[in-house]
Amino acid sequence: MNVWASISRIWSIADVRKKIIFTALILAVFRLSAHIPASGVNYQQLAELFASSPLLSLLDIFSGGTLANFSILALGLNPYINASIILQLLTLVFPALEELSKEGESGRAKINQYTRFLTVPLAVLQAVGMYALLQSQGIVSLASPFLILSLVLTMTAGTIFAMWLGELITEHGIGNGISILIFAGIVGRIPVVAGQTLSTLVEEDILLFASVLVMSLVVIAGVVIVNEATRRVPVQYARRAARGGIVAQSTHLPLRINQAGVIPIIFAVSLVLAPSMIAQFLQGVGNENVARVAQQIGSAFSPQSVVYNITYFLLIVGFTFFYTAVVFNPTKIADEIKKYGGFVPGIRPGKSTAEYLNFVLTRITLPGAIFLGLIALLPSIVQGFSGINTLAMGGTGILIVVSVVLETIKKIESQLVMRNYDKFIK
Repeated sequence: MNVWASISRIWSIADVRKKIIFTALILAVFRLSAHIPASGVNYQQLAELFASSPLLSLLDIFSGGTLANFSILALGLNPYINASIILQLLTLVFPALEELSKEGESGRAKINQYTRFLTVPLAVLQAVGMYALLQSQGIVSLASPFLILSLVLTMTAGTIFAMWLGELITEHGIGNGISILIFAGIVGRIPVVAGQTLSTLVEEDILLFASVLVMSLVVIAGVVIVNEATRRVPVQYARRAARGGIVAQSTHLPLRINQAGVIPIIFAVSLVLAPSMIAQFLQGVGNENVARVAQQIGSAFSPQSVVYNITYFLLIVGFTFFYTAVVFNPTKIADEIKKYGGFVPGIRPGKSTAEYLNFVLTRITLPGAIFLGLIALLPSIVQGFSGINTLAMGGTGILIVVSVVLETIKKIESQLVMRNYDKFIK
């Protein structure tokens, strides 16, 4: 009853209703565009390649489900995501970008503009790399430079178009547009994949079906708990009372267990897939010695190999700590607390507070990093026990879907709160 009451309340507000309808229309355009095929591709061989390569299926998750059918949006939003990550890292290197990020809305608008500019060359590079990979596998047989150029331009334009759709949702829809497009791509494949997986489980073993169902619910609950879990560090501020004297105002600094979100998995995927992608490319060179070495590399970094899983797990843990250090600066937070007359009870302001925050953040980031690593390895673990490939519905996809749903709900709730404040002011 509460759920339906909340939905009715959301739908009754005209502004929120228009944003939801606008977002739905943009998603429909995105899903329609995702089924417009690119020219010069042998789709039968492409389907066989994806069926035999779980690595490409993993890349398809981050492309929003557009890579498997190699549509005009085949690259998806990967170049834009990579450009955003690069700009965040460059902010730490170049003081000018750091100052720009502190200028509020105007600074963020300029950084977003730089991200769009950087997306274009990254999309061109990834389009050329994707063409080289598919051409080595015999899936693309374009001989004319003009046709090759047209394919690269089509894939680049598709990425820019998807980026534009995401920004439309961010500006005129319910917000968080890029994440919602990735979410739509994953959710759009769930019915087919779930139907195939469940039919196989029911036919083979009903007990295995029940086990997978229970495990899926446990994973979803775990993702929600870890995504929302925070460590509240108490902070007190000294304030002057109206009748003289000083009173203490207590608040808290929330430190999330998973500060980095799904970014470490994106980092780790980019690196752990590189050996296999290079091996697939080298196998089509024609040299027997090169092909043999490429085959050994490919087998060593296959999704079920121990080397692949250990490397993948360690990369995720390492990138979680790295990205958390990028987005959360204990020294800066400690200086801000000291600047406004605050302190952590029992801790001296300034350097001691920064050391304490860094200590707390390191302790709570470790379980979050381990959880991310286990979530990413979930498909391999399930396939090892049951023999069923759940990569398309694996932990990474669940993590993205749950995170986007929670973030979207928070944005809608914040808009409802703003509406209530507006009524109160009037």
